[in-house]
Amino acid sequence: MIVRIMGEGQYEVPADAVERLNELDDALEAALEDQQSFPAALAALLDSVRASGQVLDDAELVTSDVVLPAAEATVDEVRALLTDEGLIPD
Repeated sequence: MIVRIMGEGQYEVPADAVERLNELDDALEAALEDQQSFPAALAALLDSVRASGQVLDDAELVTSDVVLPAAEATVDEVRALLTDEGLIPD
């Protein structure tokens, strides 16, 4: 799966990491209602992508399967990116 973090770049995330990303995505979606836990939930999702994914070279043009907000995104910006499946498709 190719994941783009806005303003940062793309990562190739292995299939075995997607389940964990979905769990963190669910936690982030729940945190949208709690301003105190939102920053940590967003950071956990982005950190997991960075840790499990391989950074793609900026010169490599690959369509992203998932686009995640930047680390400094607001609750409203994250809500605008949500689909019925959250940010990460099941």
